[in-house]
Amino acid sequence: MEERLQKIIARAGVASRRASEELILAGRVRVNGHVVTELGLKADRQKDRIEVDGKRLVSEVPVYVALHKPRNVVSTLRDPEGRPTVADYVRGTGARLYPVGRLDFATSGILLMTNDGDFANALLHPRGGVPKTYVLKVQGIMSDDDLTPWREGIRLEDGVTLPAEARLLRREGDKTWLEVTLREGRNQQIRRMGEATGWPVMRLARTTFAGVTSEGLRPGEWRALTVDELLHIREAFGVPKRIRGAMMGASSGPVDHRRVAGAARSSAKAPPRPAPEAAGPASRTRTPAPSRARARTGADAPGAPGPGPAQPRARSRANVASPNAPGPGPAQPRARSRANIAPPSAPGASTAQPRARSRANIAPPGAPGPGPARSARNARSETKPRGAETRGPRARGPGRH
Repeated sequence: MEERLQKIIARAGVASRRASEELILAGRVRVNGHVVTELGLKADRQKDRIEVDGKRLVSEVPVYVALHKPRNVVSTLRDPEGRPTVADYVRGTGARLYPVGRLDFATSGILLMTNDGDFANALLHPRGGVPKTYVLKVQGIMSDDDLTPWREGIRLEDGVTLPAEARLLRREGDKTWLEVTLREGRNQQIRRMGEATGWPVMRLARTTFAGVTSEGLRPGEWRALTVDELLHIREAFGVPKRIRGAMMGASSGPVDHRRVAGAARSSAKAPPRPAPEAAGPASRTRTPAPSRARARTGADAPGAPGPGPAQPRARSRANVASPNAPGPGPAQPRARSRANIAPPSAPGASTAQPRARSRANIAPPGAPGPGPARSARNARSETKPRGAETRGPRARGPGRH
């Protein structure tokens, strides 16, 4: 579907439509490799390659947000006077959103924000008749008859207003609370209607817009519109065209609008943040952990009469002497060979020779000879580095078959 080029650029979140026209006139936009400098050109964002400053445009995910606008906040994206804007409250959406209509600087309440231009235009068009409900406090004690001009139409500088729905809520001393529903959107219409009828408005808040309420939102908080709300708006006003793929379910946490207002005023005056001081070598150097030997100590077998000295070995487990071994012979280091197993009938056990990668020499139970303490498992020996280890011949004891 072909659309005007500035509309496609605005929908991609690059800039507003007016700012997109300035980009086109400045020669910063290309379509299919050709620079475009004339307004009114149409393109198909699905088929054509559109680039701004050399970067190809990608359409944003449609976002529909309900914001509870606080008082003393401007309903624009930027303010030359440095006042806080509604854009300061919806930065967490990750999209460039703009308000659907406006609320006065001193008026709080529900404000829809989106990046869907068709959605905003349909809700703002006069023929749409989108209902907007306000709660206001006026100076004076009003009766139900005093609301008749509001219900029939009030003549203002720009014409007679459409009939409004108005009802009394309560009275507080010499003040009255009203609820008024309009189906048109003139500038400061509620306040002008109050002045024209002799009931000046002291407090004003919008509670509902197109069926979406501010219930559950504190001032400064926002949430994404639900599927049911979007379906209701589409049935009533024909937008949005597509609901699938829109951002759903996101919301902001509590927002301190006083802090946001202060940040907006001081952002331009804030000095640059100093870089952290470089840490010294002592702070960057970790204290080495105490070295821990991987070898376990040799342990004498239970019942051995002599405490044969344990030989230190790197990366080996303990040599455990076999039960009932009478002799406390010292454990010899061995490496990389399997164990010589003496038969039960052997009169004595020979001294084990160093072997590479051996398993334990297991002495038979009840052997009378004073053979050395045998190990259940033995890994590498520390007598030589691993690169210099050699494989020697197997030792043959008298009991080996």
